[in-house]
Amino acid sequence: MFKIVLLDKFHNRNQFDCKNTVLNGFLKKTAMQHITKGMSRTFVLINDVSPKEIIGFYTLSICEVESEHLPATISKKYPGHVPAVKLARLAVSKTHQHMGYGNYLISSAVNKVILISENVGVIGFFVDAKDEYAKEYYQQYGFISLNGNPLTLFLPIQTLIQYKLP
Repeated sequence: MFKIVLLDKFHNRNQFDCKNTVLNGFLKKTAMQHITKGMSRTFVLINDVSPKEIIGFYTLSICEVESEHLPATISKKYPGHVPAVKLARLAVSKTHQHMGYGNYLISSAVNKVILISENVGVIGFFVDAKDEYAKEYYQQYGFISLNGNPLTLFLPIQTLIQYKLP
């Protein structure tokens, strides 16, 4: 059975490889430090059969966004700076890619953002796509590009709640 849990020292970070050295390096060297320091939270997808093996992961953090960069229909509702949640990183190991695990990770992240929004005021969910391919991936979930920065995408909290992923 698959489940998503907070990254722990128990998990085998050194064996994880998603074919991206920056993401691999973050998981191996930085993710635990950020958890300890309260900077972000990294959640890992594991299987009960091999609970130390990391199939994929995502990292969430709180951010602040200048409302002028939001789409006009949204920016007019907010003051200069607004709080949000950021999907700081998302990766699936190369041996598990193209099997739907990314969808599972995104769904979990959305559910966590909704939970956060119920306890702390946030206007939505942001992600910085690394390239056009990643941008298209996030757009399939309803993320929209910000004004002036097409690789920074946004999903309003109302949309998250309305279209909560399973």
